Amino acid sequence: MALSIRLDDLRGEAIAALLREHLAHMREVTPEGSVHALDVEALRGPDITFWSAWDGDELFGCGALRELDARRCEIKSMRTAEAHRGKGVASRVLEHLLAEAARRGYEHVYLETGAMPAFEPARALYARYGFEPCGPFHDYADDPNSVFMTRRL
Repeated sequence: MALSIRLDDLRGEAIAALLREHLAHMREVTPEGSVHALDVEALRGPDITFWSAWDGDELFGCGALRELDARRCEIKSMRTAEAHRGKGVASRVLEHLLAEAARRGYEHVYLETGAMPAFEPARALYARYGFEPCGPFHDYADDPNSVFMTRRL
């Protein structure tokens, strides 16, 4: 697998389809009011930088950084295409996001993920990369359906 991770303007049909799948899955496994995934328009915000991971012309996954302030950022929209799960795509995207966060000079990286069993693989991935549980951050409220995590860079 020759994965290429590149900036994405969110205008292609492949990324739009992957993000629709992501939102649908989040709504399927997360109680109403606890889905914090962003749609395509929100991901185009000026505080978000979005990357997609490709092998040739096939989309494998994606992820984004949302700037919270000059020292903190949040990981958003980590997703691996269903056909490519278990191939290390999420690790490669996460490594890219962490390297970019460090390059930008952020001191802390935060994320929110689900507390339900469906999110166990994501929580395990983040823990392997040094993320630890924390309380709600930025504009999040305490939510029993959310797990908040952070890592110091």
